Amino acid sequence: MRSDLFASENMVQPPTAPGMVLQNPKAVKYVVNGECYARQGSMIAFRGNLRFEKQGQGVGNFLKRAVTGEGLALMAVRGQGEAWFAHEAANCFIIDFVPGDTLTVNGRNVLCFDAGLGYEIKVVKGAGMAGGGLFNSVFTGQGRLAVICEGDPIVIPVSPQAPVFVDTDAVVGWSAHLASSLHRSQSVGSMIRGGSGEAVQLRLEGDGFVIVRPSEAKPVPASN
Repeated sequence: MRSDLFASENMVQPPTAPGMVLQNPKAVKYVVNGECYARQGSMIAFRGNLRFEKQGQGVGNFLKRAVTGEGLALMAVRGQGEAWFAHEAANCFIIDFVPGDTLTVNGRNVLCFDAGLGYEIKVVKGAGMAGGGLFNSVFTGQGRLAVICEGDPIVIPVSPQAPVFVDTDAVVGWSAHLASSLHRSQSVGSMIRGGSGEAVQLRLEGDGFVIVRPSEAKPVPASN
């Protein structure tokens, strides 16, 4: 049988070492030898002796997620084998963490990560003012994290002289040491009259960067 479908770039190669690699721009391959974590429902194929189990978040993170509707709906992947993860053909990117690195990521943009990474759900100051993307996961430790982005991401530098304002429905993540708060760009009167649809943004200050996606689409509600 012959077809471009069977081109070498589409064929799975034998595993060489545990951990994650990009299978292609839309999917991540994870060679599991022990344990890793992934968003619930993101596994598209696997082979080997693997178990997929719904993962608890700890009491504090569970309560935050119950109140806010945000956070990570995770599953633990345990055993030995290979698993492939993807979500709605979004672009995939792998981030390497070394000790001391921290990154705040919107829960809807997390695909999978090494068990050696820790995460905590934190709340953006003033989050009662607006909706999505304000209760995010802070990743720390050593290991690799795969994130997804609808379209090509835009990475914007942030400096003390030039704070950055981003749409809360477009933010993917930002340097965890940046000061974050919500900024209202319309008066209450303007909002009552309908406004421009750009009433509240996330304000980031300090030295670092923010990652945004080229879309303001509303996030899909997290699964229970």
